Amino acid sequence: MNIEVPILLEDYLNYMETIKGKSPKTIQAYQYDLVLFFRYMKIRFKEVEKEIPFNKIDIYDIDQEFIQKIKLNDLYAFLSFVAKKRNNSQYARARKVACLKSFFKYLYSKVKIIKENPALELESPKAYSRHPVYLQLQEAEKLIHSIEGIHKERDKAIIILFLNCGLRLSELTNIKLDDIQGDTLKVIGKGNKERTVYLNNACLNAIKKYLKVRPTEGVKDPDFLFLSQQKRQISQRTVQHLVKKHLEKAGLNRNKFSVHKLRHTAATLMYQYGHVDIRALQQILGHENISTTQIYTHVNDEQLRRASQQNPLANFTDKDEEYRE
Repeated sequence: MNIEVPILLEDYLNYMETIKGKSPKTIQAYQYDLVLFFRYMKIRFKEVEKEIPFNKIDIYDIDQEFIQKIKLNDLYAFLSFVAKKRNNSQYARARKVACLKSFFKYLYSKVKIIKENPALELESPKAYSRHPVYLQLQEAEKLIHSIEGIHKERDKAIIILFLNCGLRLSELTNIKLDDIQGDTLKVIGKGNKERTVYLNNACLNAIKKYLKVRPTEGVKDPDFLFLSQQKRQISQRTVQHLVKKHLEKAGLNRNKFSVHKLRHTAATLMYQYGHVDIRALQQILGHENISTTQIYTHVNDEQLRRASQQNPLANFTDKDEEYRE
């Protein structure tokens, strides 16, 4: 975002990056939300001319005095604004709530430039539960079997890793050869946090087959496991494209499924078929909060049907009815 931000916002973003270890994407999202918030506040406090377009409102002059004026009702007014005027979903608004709570907590408890924290009692919008979209087991197998082409070994290894390990896109493209030791894979996840992923036989065999054909001459990024046709570290865009291509070849809906849906698939299959403990699944996926992992604990209709049939009264017959018949 090419905009001059006030010093107190710049200091906050630096704190979140260097001390809290937030990723560049998170920092970018927080900056976007807070710039939006400050622009709305300047309109609410009537400190900007009406004819100035919203995205041209200057916020560089936001200072401690301005911040001190902000109260809880102003925060709720902002959430109403983004819901009605910018069509923010409850998830987008919940992210803004998290951002505001973090920002004002920093101002109150870390740098102590406000006497009261207006976001202390700020509530997050109720988020309606949604089930993750994922491939059924047969669809996942069909996808793997359908992979062909000049990069068959590479693409198959990529998709098998997604489906077995639940890696994020950035985690996969950043895998280096030295990250693999035996059956373990070192992964750098969100917030630059390192975790260990254990590779099963399918992953080990797929990687072994790919390494046999992986280019060795003229490689520009020799440390990275997966290489592009130009012999460089494979890009996220290339991986997204190849996944969509193979989904289409397998007769699966390329608009419904994506790289991230393969991560959902891995998590769901591990939970449904492997009976993986929720805490173990949290560690495998690299989730900071277990609430994020809990979306995979849903049960499908077939599980509900089996549970009903296993009730000891499932085959109960009313003798009175037998008699009347």
